[in-house]
Formats: sequence, structure tokens, C-alpha cells
Amino acid sequence: MSPDPPDFADFYQTARPGLVAEFYAYTGDLGEAQEIVQEAFIRAWTHWRKVSEYDRPRAWVARVGYRLAVSRWRRARTALASLVRHGPPPEVPEPSAASIALATALRTLPDAQRRAVIMHHLSGYSIAEIAAAEGVADGTVKARLSRGRQRLSTLLTDHNDQEDAHA
Repeated sequence: MSPDPPDFADFYQTARPGLVAEFYAYTGDLGEAQEIVQEAFIRAWTHWRKVSEYDRPRAWVARVGYRLAVSRWRRARTALASLVRHGPPPEVPEPSAASIALATALRTLPDAQRRAVIMHHLSGYSIAEIAAAEGVADGTVKARLSRGRQRLSTLLTDHNDQEDAHA
């Protein structure tokens, strides 16, 4: 009669330190090694019934880890090649004071009003499309838009008045 397969927790506690050391040596990066080993153990956990019956379950986890490491290197190499080929992404300009003020004012609106204003004025949805997406009547969307625009007008006028006072 063969012994019972090792409990996963015991296997993890026993095998993890050596595997982290092994992958640290392989990758040269402790964080990367820990992530690879963790992902390999997650995969072992999902297949533990089968893996626990292998003669050397640690070897299975290590093989999965090496495949993960190679996959990460390939992705990194592809990303680097893309960066070299296309160059760095273009500079993104800083948001204007007006954009910041609008975003700040929008955050003060109730969720339903904020969604209606953004969907209608920034995303170009019609009142009927917003009503369908929100599951409300057209009149409800019109009321939300009206209240939201009114509140934004007050907030943005107050903001502009404060800026003029500081200038």
C-alpha cells in the first residue's frame, strides 16, 4: 500500500523556499522569482489531485515555473522590440485648469446626474439611449441632465469667480 499523497500545504511549505532560490538564480530578480513560483503553485493547486500522484510533484512545479519565466521573457522582449520600433509613447499634455475644474465639479454630482451628463455631453449618447441604458424614462434623463447642468453651472461659475479673484 502506498502512502497518502502529501498535503498541499505541507508540500508548499517544504518546496517553496528552494524553488524561490532556484528561480532567483535563474532570473536574477527576487520579486520576479517569487511571482513565478507563486503562479506555478497556483497551477499546482488547481491540478493537485493529479500532481500529488506524481513521483516528483516539485519537478512538475519547477517545469511550470520555467515555462512561465520563458513566457515572461518573450513578452518583455516583444514589448522592448515594439518600443524600439515605434519609440516611446507621445507626451500627454497636462490637463487644463478648466478640465480639472470640470472633473472636480462632476465628482460632486449625484451618480445618476453625473452619468447622464457624461453620457450625453461627453460621449454623445441621445436621451433615448441613456434612458435605455439606465432603465428609466426619457423624462427622468431630461430631469437628471437639467439638474446636473444647473449644478455644474453654479459650481463652475463659482470656480471661475475664485480664479478671477486670485488673478
